[in-house]
Amino acid sequence: MKDKSIDKGRRALLKGVAAVPVLAIAGYQIPARAGMLSVDDPTAQALGYVEASATEGQNCANCALYSGAADAASGPCTIFPGKDVTAAGWCRSWNPKA
Repeated sequence: MKDKSIDKGRRALLKGVAAVPVLAIAGYQIPARAGMLSVDDPTAQALGYVEASATEGQNCANCALYSGAADAASGPCTIFPGKDVTAAGWCRSWNPKA
């Protein structure tokens, strides 16, 4: 007669190993780091994006559309999905934070 505790341990191991491909098929991914927005990007050009604001008191860091950390050099912007903008940058969509 077989030892049932060995069978239970083996089943648990096989279930754990079987979960790995299921997670891969389901699309589990480690989030990729966003790339920096280029001033040559067509949307950036259309909105007049610059990496260093020339307008006093207006920059990406104090814009309502910027969601980067306050002390970060760059961060995401809702206008440019999937791209980071420089905190010192500016574009025509600038809107003051509330």
